[in-house]
Amino acid sequence: MRTEIATLGEFGLIDRLTEGIKLENESSKYGVGDDAAVLSYPSEKQVLVTTDLLMEGVHFDLTYVPLKHLGYKAAVVNFSDIYAMNGTPRQLTLGVGVSSRFSVEMIEQLYEGVRFACKEYEVDLVGGDTSASINGLTLAVTAIGEVAKDKIVYRNGTQVNDLICVTGALGGAYMGLHLLEREKRALAGHPNPHPKFEGYEYILGRQLRPSARLDIIQELAKSDLVPTSMIDITDGLASEILHLCKDSNKGARVYLNRLPIAQETNRMAEELHADPVVAALNGGDDFELLFTVPLAKQEEIFALGIDVIGHITAPDTGVALVTPDDQLIPVQAPGWVAEKQESEANNEG
Repeated sequence: MRTEIATLGEFGLIDRLTEGIKLENESSKYGVGDDAAVLSYPSEKQVLVTTDLLMEGVHFDLTYVPLKHLGYKAAVVNFSDIYAMNGTPRQLTLGVGVSSRFSVEMIEQLYEGVRFACKEYEVDLVGGDTSASINGLTLAVTAIGEVAKDKIVYRNGTQVNDLICVTGALGGAYMGLHLLEREKRALAGHPNPHPKFEGYEYILGRQLRPSARLDIIQELAKSDLVPTSMIDITDGLASEILHLCKDSNKGARVYLNRLPIAQETNRMAEELHADPVVAALNGGDDFELLFTVPLAKQEEIFALGIDVIGHITAPDTGVALVTPDDQLIPVQAPGWVAEKQESEANNEG
């Protein structure tokens, strides 16, 4: 069954998508149904706000990204930004620009993913907007959260000799993306495609259904550990460590043999004749937390099962990778723009 959006109109669509939403957070005073949401935060808290704009053809490909997964991921990546400030997300708003090729049922799938993420992370969906779009699907997601004033963590607080910590394996999401792209190319034009995903559930999950590290934030709080700096890994480890060092005016040493890389990531990289270390450094979309703590907190970090991959150095030492034979390689971060340009060049060829 396909219901055209035009048969409901904007307000009818909003009513259908937001039916049954209940507010759970004390700071959410009024949500969907008026010109603006009403929020109230206590004076001892800092309010955190983060926004992402996601555009079809740039940030996601609906050939292989289910709409429910897209909605879930769009919410979770914003929650991750709040956790990266040592905060707790409380509210979410969602703006959707949609073309006529989408039915009401398709947008309901998208919202189902968003609402599932909000339920899982105990976040209130308090508003948003829908609009007609000429080209494809566009999402504008804003997350609002809170953090105690003495617990907030910025990118610029790291100190010399601080330990560099990462909360989980890297490169899996990037390898998952390559698997999806490989199967898309292999099955192009097939009337009844059957992609070969067996055995690669881990890397597919890292790409399509990532997790924000609420568990780590909770464990740090229980241990009374406040990082000196923190960032979530969206553009690859190399990019994020450069952000921390630039904002703190420090250098760093990151040990290649300490990078956490999952076995399935290594296996996919071997199939593609790729380097899993490059995936970990430049792949992105892992949404792990990268943070620093004083050297004196080393045992407490190990007790939480968090990987220590290096340490912070003086600013004049630069940011470098340390190979197993103690060679130094300066850290560079090509980032998503370079990858996009390289992809376009390959397509033109």
